[in-house]
Amino acid sequence: MEWVPTLFIAFKATVLCIGMFYAIKWHYDQGKKHGAEKQRAVLRACAKLVAVFVVLVAVLLVLTFTVGTWLGLDLNF
Repeated sequence: MEWVPTLFIAFKATVLCIGMFYAIKWHYDQGKKHGAEKQRAVLRACAKLVAVFVVLVAVLLVLTFTVGTWLGLDLNF
């Protein structure tokens, strides 16, 4: 019974690696098919999402420290 988890983990890792390979290959082939203009649009959209994510993380951090201080927690480094 000790070999069962090892076999399942190896099978899972193999299936995930094969799936990732084909997903990356499919996206690469789609990128070659659609051209540079679509790629620029996707990069712009990704940059906007990253910017929104960074702003939201900063707001969450400030909000967390504000609520923690309001509750009387000692949050000094």
